[in-house]
This record gives sequence, C-alpha cells and structure tokens, in this order.
Amino acid sequence: MMRKTLLIVASGAIALMVLGTVSFAPNAAARDDETYRLMELFATVFERVKQDYVEPVDDRELMEAAINGMLTSLDPHSGYLNRDHFKDMQVQTRGEFGGLGIEVTMENGLVKVVSPIDDTPAARAGLEPGDLITHLDGEAVSGLTLNEAVDRMRGRVGTDIVLTVRRQTGEPFDVTITRDIITIKSVRSRLEGGDIGYLRITSFTEQTDSGLREAIDTLTDEAGETLKGYVLDLRNNPGGLLDQAVAVSDAFLDKGEIVSTRSRDLDDTQRFNAHSGDLAGGLPLVVIVNGGSASASEIVAGALQDHGRALVVGTKSFGKGSVQTIVPLSGEGAMRITTARYYTPSGRSIQAKGIEPDIIVPPARLEVMNVPGRRSEADLRNALDVDSGEDDAVAEPPAASEGDEAAAAEDGDEAVEDYQLARAIDLLHGLALYRERAALQ
Repeated sequence: MMRKTLLIVASGAIALMVLGTVSFAPNAAARDDETYRLMELFATVFERVKQDYVEPVDDRELMEAAINGMLTSLDPHSGYLNRDHFKDMQVQTRGEFGGLGIEVTMENGLVKVVSPIDDTPAARAGLEPGDLITHLDGEAVSGLTLNEAVDRMRGRVGTDIVLTVRRQTGEPFDVTITRDIITIKSVRSRLEGGDIGYLRITSFTEQTDSGLREAIDTLTDEAGETLKGYVLDLRNNPGGLLDQAVAVSDAFLDKGEIVSTRSRDLDDTQRFNAHSGDLAGGLPLVVIVNGGSASASEIVAGALQDHGRALVVGTKSFGKGSVQTIVPLSGEGAMRITTARYYTPSGRSIQAKGIEPDIIVPPARLEVMNVPGRRSEADLRNALDVDSGEDDAVAEPPAASEGDEAAAAEDGDEAVEDYQLARAIDLLHGLALYRERAALQ
C-alpha cells in the first residue's frame, strides 16, 4: 500500500509537470526570462548537433541522453529509464532477470560494485563490494553512463564478458564471467547447530516479507523449544523496495518508529511505525552487515539497532541514506529521482556514513590451533580428591593418549570459513545463557 501511495503521488507530480509544460510557452518570458533563455540554448544546441555532428544522430537517442544527463548530474542514483530499462527494473523487483548478478553504481566515472548477488555468476567469479570496473571487453567505461555500462554487461545467456577490475590499491586484473538468468531467492534459512535460526536476505523484492515469515515458521517447527535466537544476515544486500524493508523491521518489533523519510517539503515527511507482534517471540537477534549492505538493508539494521532489538555486528555498511521514486513517463519509460532522505528511529541520517556495528567483526578465517596437551591439578601426584560431599572418591581423568593427540591434531585442521557468522552465533549462545540465568534468579 505504501509503495502504491508513493507512485500515486509521483504520478500526480508528472501530471502537474505536463500541465505546466502546456502552459509554459505563452507566459515563459514574463514568468522567468532566465529559464526561457536556457530552454532556447538547449534547443539551439540540439539543432546544431543534428545538423553538424560528423555522423547522423537519432532524435530519440539524443533527447533520452540529454534527459539522462540532466538527472545523473544530480546524484549517482537518479537517472532516466527508457522503456526497455523500465521493464527490466520491474522484472528485477519481482525477483528474476538476466545478467551477471551485481548491483552497481558510478564513482568517478567508473562502475563500482555495491555487492554481488548470492549464487550468481558475479559472486562465483569472486567480485567483491567496492571493486571498480574500469573496462568491459577491453573498452574503457569512462565516459559511459551507468545505464550504458549496464547495457553492455547484459547480453545473451551463455555468452562471456571480460571485466577489468581494480581492487583497492592493487593492480587491475581481468575476470571472465558467463552471463546467465539471475533468479533471486530473496530469503534463505537454515538451522545452525540445531538451536540458532539463520536468516539470509539477499535483496528486498516483492517476495521478501512473505519469504521471511515462511522461513521463521519453518525454523520454529524444526527447532521447537530448543531455538535460542536468530541471525539476520544482510551482508552484500544492495537494498530494494522500501515497503519490504519496513515489513522486515516490523516482523521483529512490537512498537515504535521504523524509519522516516524527509523530502524538500517538510509537509511530505512520512513516518513508518511497527505494529504489535514479534515473529521471533522476543528471542535474541544478531544482524550482520558489511560494506555491501546498502539502502533497505541499512533501514532494517538501523531500526533494530536503535530500538535495542538486535546487536549489529560486522563492518560498516555502504551508507546510502536516500530514497528514489520511480516516476512513469506516459509510455516513454520512467525517471528515477531522489526525492527524500531516510532517517533511523533515533534521527540518524546514514547518508555517506553507514551503519556502525555495535561490535566490529572483520571478515577472517578462524582456525583451531593444535595446542599440545597440558597437565592440570588432577594430573599431579597426590592431588586432593574433588570435595563432592560424598564418601566415594572421584576418579582422576586419564592422561591423554597418543590416539587422543592424533584426534586433536585432526580437529586442528578444521577451519571456520565464515568468522563473522561464527561470532554472531557465539553472541546468541551467550545472550541465551544470560537470559536463562536471569530467569532462574
């Protein structure tokens, strides 16, 4: 309902703009000489390009490029979507589209990876948040608009594209990726250790809220009363639909503000509040974020953090604190324009700042060390028996045998691949133990 309201407001704005255009010509000079002069300048340039450019140009392409240039000059997230791009965007929010599987933006004329999408060609190829794509099939992306770069990365399923990638301060390297149909399962879940519910949200599409509810029901049925808490994994989640971010936050909150959006006109401020009912039943919650967590992901993390409903762990998020409205343009595609900034319940704007985790947990590989066996008090000659209050003596633990040491060495070869997740699970076990002891007292 909320998203429809936004679109209705946007459509109304377009209607006003169209009416304004119709009545502009007769009174333009009287109302605004400067605007009229600039419009005349634009018309002059347009005609000279048509007449004098070294090769013939298509009127539609020229006009669409001019509109896109006007919008992209505002900020990295505004732009023009022609009919094909608008249709692609609508398909993408439904959860299936063709391509490489990366969310991108523009930075200093280069394509910047916001995050690769789970189980896609880009993720399997090892692309990471923050990677800068400098060339596509050997051609520089400098000078291209974001839409043009995305167009070149799209293509027939099964065909290859070579991306030249610059990572941090290292030397550029080439990555060959095979295009594929990208099907996004927005929510994935599983039990960790039989008592922790793991919830992974890859993006906020139309299916996210229903997928989350279904996942929680499944985990509750599987674990029953042994369930100690939930991990909500938002790493490398580039965002998506605002109403879905609100719904996911609402799923874990009983009351209070989730997010507010504030536009240039303060009368247009919107506040979204939680409804009673916590799907997690009050169980502890840990949210994991990283530099690829953007937009809608940051709304969820910020809301749960501000209300003290969850501990946020990981690394600082991307820092996209703006709201874009998609405005259909009467069969000619749509414009995506930044219309508001969003604020967390405590009034924070995270634009260009990101969500700071409560506990910084950098990505790492944790290995179990093979520590040689050490003697304890029980191993010492003539050590006192345990004072159990009973007459029966307590047997001393046997010394470690060679076989035990071999087993320990074998265990030492195991490694925790996802250190951030392992820390989140440890935190939940600690919180659950604390709650149990507090209840006993």
